[in-house]
Amino acid sequence: MLKLTFLGTSSGVPTVRRNVTSLALHTTLNREWWMVDCGEATQHRLQRIPLTVHDLAGICITHIHGDHCYGLPGLLASASMTGRKHPLILIAPAGVKAWLDATLLHTELFLTFDIIHIDVAAQQCVHTQDGLTIERFPLSHRVPSYGFRFAFESTRWKIDRDALRARGIAPGPAWGELQHGRDVQLDDGTVLHAAEFRAAHTERATAVIGGDNDTPALLAEACQGAHLLVHEATYTEETLQKVGPGPQHSSVQRVAQFAASAGVPHLILTHFSPRYDNREGMALLEAEARQHFSGKLELAEDLTTYEI
Repeated sequence: MLKLTFLGTSSGVPTVRRNVTSLALHTTLNREWWMVDCGEATQHRLQRIPLTVHDLAGICITHIHGDHCYGLPGLLASASMTGRKHPLILIAPAGVKAWLDATLLHTELFLTFDIIHIDVAAQQCVHTQDGLTIERFPLSHRVPSYGFRFAFESTRWKIDRDALRARGIAPGPAWGELQHGRDVQLDDGTVLHAAEFRAAHTERATAVIGGDNDTPALLAEACQGAHLLVHEATYTEETLQKVGPGPQHSSVQRVAQFAASAGVPHLILTHFSPRYDNREGMALLEAEARQHFSGKLELAEDLTTYEI
């Protein structure tokens, strides 16, 4: 039901294989999708996947650091130049909106669509519409940073195929009518009532996307009942101890330990320091994660899609 495509998985600066942070969330329900963070050159990554800026419903920015937002003006400019007309939701810190407004002004960029800005600091529930609820959760970083909980819900009607076969009704037009809630009269005059042969089936998928954060436990409430946690894992624990607390990032160990304690079944690590961008480095990160987390584990790769 829910797909996540990583457009950038490097921290701070890009590498040959990894761009800076951006993530696309899309479902099988419709063409609309959401973006979390928009690092420099994100629009170039979009050229390589089957998602377009015209179907982009909104963008959530976790914090003001450039590797999470420098791609925003270029992406919006491209959307405008290719004819986008409908509004775009921007859930972001006030500072990001002020910087964007200044960029638009001083580069004479006139958008063909409205930006609906929602200050991420204003309230916990930042968006709700058509089976999607987005909540934000404050994190711990050098600047105010936030995580987002995306809760998707869809309800479909399913017919009871076994019950229909038991009544001697073979697959055919009658099944379609019942599926759409319409009663069916058979050739012998018998009426099949749709209410007796179909039921509502609700599917839910919840993903928690963390911004830069040195305290994973701040997402404990967000992770309750969640199917997936995506969190930065910039360093190994050994490297984090050497770097010290200044950068305020998480280690693989700390994220994995939290995910295990929170009972999250699926963990995707991202935002890796460029120092690990080789086979040996990624193997080191994975080994540390598997020491502490026994669920489904992924180390995100650029342009790779994961499903829940």
